[in-house]
Order: sequence, then C-alpha cells, then structure tokens
Amino acid sequence: MGSGLKVRPLRRGEREPALALLSRDPASNLILVDAVLRLGQSPVPGEMRTRVLAAWAEGELEALASVQPAIAISAGAPDEAVEALVPHLAGGVTGLVKTREDEAARIWERVRSHGRRALLDRTEIAFAVQPGEARLVDPPPGTRTRGAVPEDLDALVEAARASLREEDRPDPFEGDVEGFRRWVAGRLGRAQVLEYEGAPRFAGYADVRAAQGWLLQGVYTWPDFRRRGFAAAGVSSLCRAAFAERADHVQLAVVEGNVAGEALYSSLGFRAFERLRTILFT
Repeated sequence: MGSGLKVRPLRRGEREPALALLSRDPASNLILVDAVLRLGQSPVPGEMRTRVLAAWAEGELEALASVQPAIAISAGAPDEAVEALVPHLAGGVTGLVKTREDEAARIWERVRSHGRRALLDRTEIAFAVQPGEARLVDPPPGTRTRGAVPEDLDALVEAARASLREEDRPDPFEGDVEGFRRWVAGRLGRAQVLEYEGAPRFAGYADVRAAQGWLLQGVYTWPDFRRRGFAAAGVSSLCRAAFAERADHVQLAVVEGNVAGEALYSSLGFRAFERLRTILFT
C-alpha cells in the first residue's frame, strides 16, 4: 500500500466503488452500506448527518469508516488502512462506537486518549437469517400487525425509554423531552407494531432497509405480554417485509448473556455470525 494512502470524506459520486467494496461482506458491513446510501440526505429529527471517510491508495479504495451516526470500519480493511483511519474517528464530543470487537478496541484506545469516557461499554452478538433459513411464525389470535402511526407516539416513547432502562443505558428523555420525542417521531416510518386489545404490545424498527440486508433495532415487547409469542411474531413480520423486498438477509444484535433473546432468534432461524462491541461515549 505504501505512502500513497490518503484519507478523505467519501463523495456521493463514489458510492458505486464504496458499495462494491462493502458487498464483499454485506452482513458485517451493513451499517456502512446504509451510511453510504444516505450520503447527502437530510437526517431525520434527532439524528446526525451521515459522514463516511474513505482510505485510498493509488486511486484504489482500500477501506471505509463511518464517523456518524456510529463509528465503524469496513470488514477486512488492511491494517495500514485501519491505522490511517482511526485518528480521524476521535474528534467528536459524544458518539457511539459499534463495530467488531477487534476494531472497536483500536478505535476506543484512540478515542479515550482524547479524554472521552464510556457511558456504556458492552459486547453484543450479531445474528442474521436468510430467506431459505427462516422459520417464521404467525401472530397470536386477535393480534393486528401494522406500521406505526402518529397515534402510537406516546406508547413508542415509553417503550424506547423502558428498553434503555432495561439495558442500563442513559435515558435521554430526562435531559431533552421534546428532542427525544422528535427522535422517536422521526423513526415512525421504520417501525412496526403488533396491536392487541387496541394497544401496541410489540414494537420493532427496521433501521436499515437495503438490498444487502435489513437491520432490526429497538425490538421491545411490553412486559405483561412477554412469553406469549408477540416478540417472535413481530420479528417474523419484519422478516417477511424484508424478504418481500428481496433483502439478502435480516440481522439484529443481542447483548451477550441475554439467553432468552438468543433462544428466541435461534428458534426463528437466525444464526450468530459476529461479536460486536458497542461503546457509547461522552
């Protein structure tokens, strides 16, 4: 690779080579795929504008890194490219590292040296399922599956807060009530709910919807309705939507040690494929 390695922001006109590089391992690169596809788009309220860096050597694209909304480096990046990219990832006042364990350690070492401290630091297991492997289930009797609507906002805000509390994560609602509500409202178009007896009992978000794969986040079942099939049915419904759009796969992440979550997703045909490290810092 030599001394010709240069790091600069990825340009919209360079999406084609960027996606070609990421498509070598789409499951491991899904966050970056989404970041590349979003380049130049206005972010929804409460989210950061996408920023992607590219490492080039003699005109060839060697690696990519997302800076916002989450810090990640493309899978299989040569060591020289990682070393060149990491110094550019530590400048934010606050942020989120979400990438493979080995890369996260290198990124966090540099970020921490700039005086940042971790609010959350945990290991997650990434699971994925492809259409031919899925064992999807139907919703419980009397349940209605639908996209989220504005009338669901209060319920989804509370679900988001409860999910953060269960994961021992900071609750942003306490410091910025309206900002948190705007953030949840901006994600309504990505959310699907299972309604039972006139109210949402399950919610899940397809935060990445690309041909290379869908990424599910914010999966939550109201406590009184757990162990009744709502989570399995809700995730199944999101998978059906993804496969109807010809997505290569669906993936999500489970906090290490969440035995019930791992068992649920395994029962639907998901397989563990990668260990991730998530670090929320300020």
